[in-house]
Amino acid sequence: MGRRLVLTTFGESHGKCVGAVLDGCPAGLKLEEGDIQGMLDQRRPGQSAISTQRAEGDKVEILSGVFRGSTTGAPIAMIIWNRDQRSTDYEELKTKLRPGHSDYPAMIKYKGHNDYRGGGRFSGRLTATLVMGGAIARKLTHSYVSQIGKVAMGKRFTEKMIPDIYGNDVRCPDPEAAALMRAAILGARRDMDSLGGMIESVTTGLPVGLGEPVFGSLESDISSGVFSIPSVKGVEFGSGFAGSESTGSQNNDTRTNNAGGILGGISIGMPLTLRVAFKPASSIPREQPTVDIKSGKDAVLSVKGRHDPCVVPRAPPVVDSVVALVLADHALLGGFIGPVL
Repeated sequence: MGRRLVLTTFGESHGKCVGAVLDGCPAGLKLEEGDIQGMLDQRRPGQSAISTQRAEGDKVEILSGVFRGSTTGAPIAMIIWNRDQRSTDYEELKTKLRPGHSDYPAMIKYKGHNDYRGGGRFSGRLTATLVMGGAIARKLTHSYVSQIGKVAMGKRFTEKMIPDIYGNDVRCPDPEAAALMRAAILGARRDMDSLGGMIESVTTGLPVGLGEPVFGSLESDISSGVFSIPSVKGVEFGSGFAGSESTGSQNNDTRTNNAGGILGGISIGMPLTLRVAFKPASSIPREQPTVDIKSGKDAVLSVKGRHDPCVVPRAPPVVDSVVALVLADHALLGGFIGPVL
């Protein structure tokens, strides 16, 4: 992902490791493993009752591109070792395909050679690699959970609420809504089911002029990056789909930032706002009808293993990372960032 600041990721959910290589970072940027670890800790599994109980420490190691606490200008390679895989939980998935998951198209595309354990390359585990790269690029981006299932925030987000985002395990800055969201997630877990939700992202302090129209617009590249996050099914900027129901005179009111900080694919200096929709996790213990590809007959599947009843609370740092990477890439493309002296 990216043109000047390029992120390459590798690894599978149950492989030996996951990792990332960030190329194009200017030399002289102060960087150490602790700068990356903080964001990884915000998304790692096993931290509460509303996430998967897979206990991964997600300790990052920087392998190259950093010397004496500063970037060298060379590619920055980073790695996390997988420690808590339970691949035997996925034996049934050799032949029974999970409804709503990538099992079927991956099997066809890769002619049966894909790693199905834990979702392999398609697993949410790989979002750790996005965070590794995004932690280096991140400055002023703040993402938070605004909705879980049908439970939505009752307050309008303000910058004063930023410190409250990580004040609870739902990652919602509205404590009252967070409590209701948590109850909904635990209810879905008891019902052997899952929930989706919405994340909102706000970036402040951007200059006017980021974006490369027509096909490299800020919205185009952010959307492309966001859709690389597993379970994402929708994205909207500013007034988004609701704007289609208003009049031009209503939607043109920049005091409410209906444009979401972007016009003509270019940043306008106002806060960049977007919302990202996540579907419910497809790996659930509730019995579901599927097909057994070995026998060719209908089958019933109850997915074993340790899975999130809702992936949304672990996703804000992932959305932050993707948005930050795209913005940093555009800052380099537009000449807003040069060598760090």
